[in-house]
Amino acid sequence: MAHLARWAGQQPEKVAAYFPDDGTALSFAELDQRSNRIAQWLIGLGLRPGDGIALLLENGPAFLELAYAARRAGLYYTPLSTHLRVPEVAYMLADSDAKLLITSPAMAELAQALQSEGALGERLRYATGTGLAGYESLEAALLAYPGPAALPERPVGREFLYSSGTTGLPKGIRRDLLPPERREAPDWTPGWLASYGFDRDTVYLSPAPLYHAAPHRYTTRAIDLGGTAVVMRKFDAGKALALIERHRVTHSQWVPTMFIRLLALPEEVRNRHDLSSHRVAIHAAAPCPRDVKQAMIAWWGPILVEYYAGSEGIGGTVIDSRDWLAHPGSVGRPLECRLHILDEAGRELPPGEVGGIWFSPLTPGAPRFHYHNAPEKTAAAYDAEGRGTYGDVGSVDEEGFLYLSDRRADLVLSGGVNIYPWEIEQVLVQHPAVAEAAVIGVPHAEFGETVRAIIRAADGVEAGPALEERIIAFCRDRLAGPKCPRQVDFVEELPRSETGKLLRRILKERYRAAP
Repeated sequence: MAHLARWAGQQPEKVAAYFPDDGTALSFAELDQRSNRIAQWLIGLGLRPGDGIALLLENGPAFLELAYAARRAGLYYTPLSTHLRVPEVAYMLADSDAKLLITSPAMAELAQALQSEGALGERLRYATGTGLAGYESLEAALLAYPGPAALPERPVGREFLYSSGTTGLPKGIRRDLLPPERREAPDWTPGWLASYGFDRDTVYLSPAPLYHAAPHRYTTRAIDLGGTAVVMRKFDAGKALALIERHRVTHSQWVPTMFIRLLALPEEVRNRHDLSSHRVAIHAAAPCPRDVKQAMIAWWGPILVEYYAGSEGIGGTVIDSRDWLAHPGSVGRPLECRLHILDEAGRELPPGEVGGIWFSPLTPGAPRFHYHNAPEKTAAAYDAEGRGTYGDVGSVDEEGFLYLSDRRADLVLSGGVNIYPWEIEQVLVQHPAVAEAAVIGVPHAEFGETVRAIIRAADGVEAGPALEERIIAFCRDRLAGPKCPRQVDFVEELPRSETGKLLRRILKERYRAAP
């Protein structure tokens, strides 16, 4: 929290965050003062260091004010997706043991459903602005704390995030709070800073929800380094380009579905805006089709930087555009960690062989994460050597560049053969009639499982048996027999998270009884 206070003293009038959708901005002084007042209130409620609160908020000033306030008050804060349903919110509130829920009038429908269905229990509940029926007003509560004041010495609070639940219920990812004497410790590493070049002059565009790990962390890091964040309420391809020009954006972060929508813009819209300030376009969260990434590099230049990591923070890789063009499809080499490809017995595999992806720290004794209330899942994420995994599989080439194959939980086992859905999906999306593709295993009496493809056809293409035959023939020319889909189903939309991750578990549930 020392970063924000320092910048508020040095550059009080500079904008820390723009919110172009509602035309508001927060200066460093305003964010510093507002978060101090809210921290006083949180402490005044009786919340103790290490207690948790939950935020059910759209992108806006209140989100950042409350996040910084929770840090100052030594609390864990859990951002909740605004697209969750009542049972999902109830599960996360209970699992995180949040003492307080703060929402907004924009979330009225869900917020009031939580109350009417008894999902809030005895928790304190507040809403921004004038409040909501059944929720007290945050603004009214803050009248008791009219200005900044000295705060008691407490640990530095931090986010308590949940996984996106692509393969099951979301898992809470919890790390220890920092002691008070480390309040000036940076929330980034030298390698991270060198990879992306954030500094005081950074203008960072966040087109994604702040309740997700990467948009949240990169937004707050830009502010902590004295830069400015431009936070969109929701992604709009044309508006994103206009914001890069208007605010002279230097850095940004995307997911592959955003690239696809950007590339789908009419040529005159794509060429209308001056993007010359744009130096680094970060992307991650889901595999990016090679042709999409090549098209983006051709358009924006070699400014794309991709990383592979996870909210657990056990390790990761990074790759810039030049290395990617030389190693297409790779997600890079390890950043400030060691990378291991291991077989089922924990033995290191040579380059080119597919195995589990594991990371180990460069120095012993690095702090570990744990999955909240799930010791068995935490134990499964580490091996006896202290190496950690996100549960993905892949391989490295002779130069140490990592290539993802899939998640271990998504493997299809057909006739004793391990089949990686992602490999098949990359072939399917090369067919001109395929807009999006997903592959799962479905039960089979003889082979255990067989491959089924679920396709969203390209616009204007007629889906049906004739197209199914063409797609299967296309795969047979490019894939070994067991990898070829036996059946193709056509859907209007594939289930994805807000960050573009394919929710394969939903497809598995839908098709688990398929013949």
